[in-house]
Amino acid sequence: MSLQRRDFLKLTAASGLAFSTSSLLSACYAAPAVAPRRIGPNDKLNVLSIGVIGSIGAADRKQVASHPRVNIAGLCDVDSKYLEKAGNEHPDAFREKDYREVFDKHADKFDAVIVSTPDHTHCAIDTLALSKGKHTYGQKPLVQQLEEVTLLRNATEANPTLSTQMGNQRMQSPGRRAAVHVLKTGTLGKCKEIFVTTGSGLKGGGGYFNNRELLPTEAPPAHLDWDLWQSGVQPLIEYRPKIAPLKWRALWDYGTGGLGDWGCHLLDVVFYAYPELTSPTAVIAEVKDPPEGMFHARTCKTVLTYDTSTDAFADKTVKVHYSDEGQIATNEELNLSADVKSTKDKNQTCFVCEGGTLILTAGGKLEIWRDGKNEDWKQLEGMPDFQGFNHWHEWINTALGEHNPDLHWSPFGVGLKITEGALLSVKATMYPGKELKWDSKKLEFTNHAEATKTIVKRDYRKGF
Repeated sequence: MSLQRRDFLKLTAASGLAFSTSSLLSACYAAPAVAPRRIGPNDKLNVLSIGVIGSIGAADRKQVASHPRVNIAGLCDVDSKYLEKAGNEHPDAFREKDYREVFDKHADKFDAVIVSTPDHTHCAIDTLALSKGKHTYGQKPLVQQLEEVTLLRNATEANPTLSTQMGNQRMQSPGRRAAVHVLKTGTLGKCKEIFVTTGSGLKGGGGYFNNRELLPTEAPPAHLDWDLWQSGVQPLIEYRPKIAPLKWRALWDYGTGGLGDWGCHLLDVVFYAYPELTSPTAVIAEVKDPPEGMFHARTCKTVLTYDTSTDAFADKTVKVHYSDEGQIATNEELNLSADVKSTKDKNQTCFVCEGGTLILTAGGKLEIWRDGKNEDWKQLEGMPDFQGFNHWHEWINTALGEHNPDLHWSPFGVGLKITEGALLSVKATMYPGKELKWDSKKLEFTNHAEATKTIVKRDYRKGF
């Protein structure tokens, strides 16, 4: 960690920028671009896995490792049991529990990083990896704070030669890519309104969520470094079962609730179909149970407003309705007659256009409704034949210099637009019923000083 602290002081002194010395995020934000190692045609990409098992770490690592030109060179996890288990699968990989120590001691041993850790750690690790010239695969949502959208965006733009990708494997589905094509080509005319629903959320708990259940504090298990798991969050809290390793998503300081959990799998099509959309200009949330104590809100409906500048939209603004707990849009909202029996999936994205309605499930089932009829999208004129591909492998191929823009979906530039919309929905639940006017460049809610002070950023613990 001492090397990073020295790097931080040198960087801030050289740039003349004033940053709090309590935040390594600032050092990453200010860091100059570092060229990645040139990889020869017969070389392998050496990859570091951070968060080796958890909820998605094992799947990410195994998918990446299955690429013929990948070597898992390093493993990092705050849980020694996880580290040992993954180490048995990759006996030649170095092992560390602290990602900061990895970059201090082993930076010359890997070219790329998989970041499969809890939400609150994403930005610090992603920005550090980019600043060190490492290709980066970051799990969703890419960041946990609105300020971090800017931090990671600047780090990404400072390192344009690096391959980046958000964990958005559902774009492998032909139906999801076909939906982008239908909307982008204007097959259904101008877009009027968008309805997005996830079944994810705090209600009922589930495998990933703690439904506001706080168990008594106790000593953390010996195999878990609880202090390090909390990373830069302050103040530190005492360990309670059912937070680590899986049920942190419901907690305000660590997760992003159901809306953040599924945003990348549902909002992605919006920004691929309409790349002209940038940051929302306003958000308003309606919730059954507002955030309470350590926990996120329950049962949320939010509306994001985006300014539009092209003929792809029916108006100068478009509203994106984003809700959790399976609160599916009605036929009336989707401009469908009452007798239409469309798909009602708990995870879906719907576009209401002047010439029809598009309904898309997270799994890729696509329906095109025109004049009360469900048309076979595969028979639409000019529809490409969407072939299968491996989401993780395309990130690797790009790092190896074999970039295919038709297959490399959700690099950080797009992933951050998706993340920002989801995060604004999450944070707005703190002020239900109040429309918050958002200025992303100034990082402020122009009509609500208190919201700017409380839900845009956090203070990071010294050393992170």
